[in-house]
Amino acid sequence: MNKVDLTPIQIRGLKLALDGDLFPQDAKKWTHLNATVTYAKTDRFKERPQKIKFLSTTTLTELRGMGFLEPLDADVPAEGTAHGITMAGKIWLLKNK
Repeated sequence: MNKVDLTPIQIRGLKLALDGDLFPQDAKKWTHLNATVTYAKTDRFKERPQKIKFLSTTTLTELRGMGFLEPLDADVPAEGTAHGITMAGKIWLLKNK
């Protein structure tokens, strides 16, 4: 079996997809549906916002080409539909965390 090496950016994108399905946003970015700025759980006064994590279209296309992500709706072009992680992506993360 061939070992697939991913870049740190691709690994972050795969972990983001593991947290939930990725939806297209503006400026060629992909993130979770209704993603909002969050605050650290330990921050009592909510003064330090956590950035919204996103994935670029290029990285998403690379992961889809490797078989780690798949479009959820086969009838719509891949660039316009949500993507989810495949079992191959989950197994890769388990073996390489």
